[in-house]
Amino acid sequence: MYVCICAAITDRQIQAAARGWATLLDLQQELCLGRSCGKCLPEAARIIEETQQQGQRSDDALTA
Repeated sequence: MYVCICAAITDRQIQAAARGWATLLDLQQELCLGRSCGKCLPEAARIIEETQQQGQRSDDALTA
């Protein structure tokens, strides 16, 4: 699904970048996320947080 219509950025692109523990600021610079209208930023932040939480749970399971 497109999250940022202005820059044609999808949720999968955001998830892939977030798996590398990118921040919202990193994605704004790397993908040009939120550079036009900025309406995508709350949804992008939610996707980043959700993806990183899933990654943390996976890391915790591996070390347990």
